[in-house]
Amino acid sequence: MPSPANILFVVLGPTAVGKTEVSLQLAEHLGCPIVSADSRQMFRDIPIGTAAPTAEEQSRVEHHFVGNLGLEDYYSASRYESEALAVIEEGFKRHNGRMLLSGGSMMYIDAVCDGIDQMPDIRDDIRQGLKDEYAAHGLQPLVAELQQRDPEYAAQCDLQNHVRVIHALEICRQTGQSYTSLRKRENIKCTRAHATDHPSPRPFRIVKIGLDRDRDELFNRINCRVGAMVQQGFVEEARKVMPWRQYNSLNTVGFKELFRYLDGEWPLEMTLDRIRKNTRVYAKKQLTWFRRDDSIHWFHPDRLDDILSFVDHTLAQ
Repeated sequence: MPSPANILFVVLGPTAVGKTEVSLQLAEHLGCPIVSADSRQMFRDIPIGTAAPTAEEQSRVEHHFVGNLGLEDYYSASRYESEALAVIEEGFKRHNGRMLLSGGSMMYIDAVCDGIDQMPDIRDDIRQGLKDEYAAHGLQPLVAELQQRDPEYAAQCDLQNHVRVIHALEICRQTGQSYTSLRKRENIKCTRAHATDHPSPRPFRIVKIGLDRDRDELFNRINCRVGAMVQQGFVEEARKVMPWRQYNSLNTVGFKELFRYLDGEWPLEMTLDRIRKNTRVYAKKQLTWFRRDDSIHWFHPDRLDDILSFVDHTLAQ
């Protein structure tokens, strides 16, 4: 049973909704650090494109899992689950049984709150072999292999997404079994392939605080953020990291579009329009995911007093 003395508050919501400032205020109120649940802010060298907390914001509150990885580093939700839980458990001891998780990466939040399917670690030779095959022969031979080894997963996966195809084949080659056979959840979209319908019990309470805005308001914030990021040097940041563009760390909205601009395929204004559009699509996807969870307590980000009152009431229970 969860210990009533230990509470993990989780601040979640779509991109650009305003999680950063609410999380900073809440962490200061609770007297605890922020455990980031953003799968891209972990990577160094791309703070503008990932809207990572600034140096000033990190000086206000200690942050975990921000800028801790190189662009070439491999990371997974499974690894995040174990490492984040270790930080949270240690944090309970130092911060009066209170910790704060904040972010918008759905899989990472689920990993901490519910647990995910435990996939085997992949041998280096298998991972490198698949990378070499993809570089030499392209995606189609790998798609054909996946369709032969795991037709069920191939039928539901985005076969144009080389990251997902290669990951599934890593599992197949490592275990000799299909990727599908190792997943607990069936009949589910490829984008949620690792989540589990059988939550792992946690030895602490979990209280989820969702942030949302009127759709037009949210979309306007997204559009404004893209412009602000360009003013901050987003294009130059993308140019600087182009040598690492093949890594999964840069397979994300913003960088994918800017690489096409830098390759001379798209004009800049068209590129920025695509970034705005694709970010709005991602925000809708996040909200759809979060809305399935009826344990989330929803607030407008500007109603900070209401959020703090809710937190204090929770602590008093």
